[in-house]
Amino acid sequence: ADIVPHPSSLATASEEGQLDNLFCNYMSRIHNEQDFAFILRGLTRLLNNPLTQTYLPNSCKKVAVHQELLILFWKMCDLNKKFMYHVLKSSDVLDLLVPILFHLNESRSDASRVGLMHICVFILLLLSGERNFGVRLNKPYHVRVPMDIPVFTGTHADLLILVFHKVITTGHQRLTPLFDCLLTIVVNVSPYLKSLSMVASSKLLHLMEAFSTPWYMFANPTNHHLVFFLLEIFNNIIQYQFDGNANLIYQLIRRRNVFHALANLPIDPSAVKPKKKPATSTGGASSSSSKAQTPQEESGDRHPSVAAEDSAAASASLPSSPVGQAAPARLEGTAALPTPSTAVGRAAENEELPRPKEFTATSDWVESWKEKLPLQTVLRLLQVLVPQVEKICIDKGLTDESEILRFLQHGTLVGLLPVPHPILIRKYQANSGTNMWFRTYMWGVLYLRNVEPPIWYDSEVKLFEVQRV
Repeated sequence: ADIVPHPSSLATASEEGQLDNLFCNYMSRIHNEQDFAFILRGLTRLLNNPLTQTYLPNSCKKVAVHQELLILFWKMCDLNKKFMYHVLKSSDVLDLLVPILFHLNESRSDASRVGLMHICVFILLLLSGERNFGVRLNKPYHVRVPMDIPVFTGTHADLLILVFHKVITTGHQRLTPLFDCLLTIVVNVSPYLKSLSMVASSKLLHLMEAFSTPWYMFANPTNHHLVFFLLEIFNNIIQYQFDGNANLIYQLIRRRNVFHALANLPIDPSAVKPKKKPATSTGGASSSSSKAQTPQEESGDRHPSVAAEDSAAASASLPSSPVGQAAPARLEGTAALPTPSTAVGRAAENEELPRPKEFTATSDWVESWKEKLPLQTVLRLLQVLVPQVEKICIDKGLTDESEILRFLQHGTLVGLLPVPHPILIRKYQANSGTNMWFRTYMWGVLYLRNVEPPIWYDSEVKLFEVQRV
């Protein structure tokens, strides 16, 4: 069963236009810095409440109002741009980031929380469009929130990448349309990331390895765009933050075959024609080919079952429906790449409309985008550094990566790389689709919060109707 907005509610909104909401009106007029600080402190305190850990059981009361708080924060950023700029220039923005990443990680396998995942991603997409957010991510991450991600020592940028990797590799299958948005967020902040940890660097290269396999790129008309996003991330870091990112450079050198294979991607008809998916190893770890399926965790975790979609919770949750009717996030300046704007709309089209004719890749289609792959910067880096690293390893008999990292830290590519490209930021821009999705999601949260006692029962309020599929 899918839940869709009731036609009468849509008609009222469209006929009357923008309703005069006094609360929204006054909210948009707030301008005092002290008021902004007070609101932000309250939001961060309540959002971090469920993450609080104490030695005494039940000594801290957990307040589960995270969905309502995220809706309020989203609405405030939408109505009051001065508030959003206050958030971005404040160090408290990281106190918002951590609980958002926590909920992304916690909800990734639950079909009933797809709407929560979407609003978390859209908030991060909105914030990532501003330079201050990317700069703030360089702050070291010391607070240890309980999350099932690899142990690391690094910054908030590392935490963001590790959570995104976890969502992509072990998240619910209905989150696939969000891959564009997740990678766009990393692209937006990548020119400002001064030092990625070895763990986060490894995860980025794992995604590159998985998304760049021919069968994955040829399986769908848009899959190859993920490779473009990842290459843009690497290019931004190499061009603008080379000095502090020896860990990422080391990982690029280690997995250089991925980029050489991409540069030599075959386009003849026999290579492009559809092939069966690589068989997944039955053992505990995935084989190198099975790693590249929708990409799985490097440890071999399998993609979760979709059986949860049929549960009552999934049926009662809003997220599945608004995703279908919206095409949120039209982004500016995407440079010939599709924007994450189409991502959410694509998901629902697949769920609610008859399946389109199966896509078949052709040589002309592959050739049309292969020549546009921004590989020059990475290949030039490999051309310069790989012989140097191999020489130092042979001359000194190095087998320890710490010595190689020390060599890379003192290296330079000044004058050897292509001319730095301009930094391209893709900004979130609302449209009628996002507004529809947000309204439906908000009223869904309101409804589910007020089932007991049933305040909607035997009333004239018609929020939505349930369609049996």
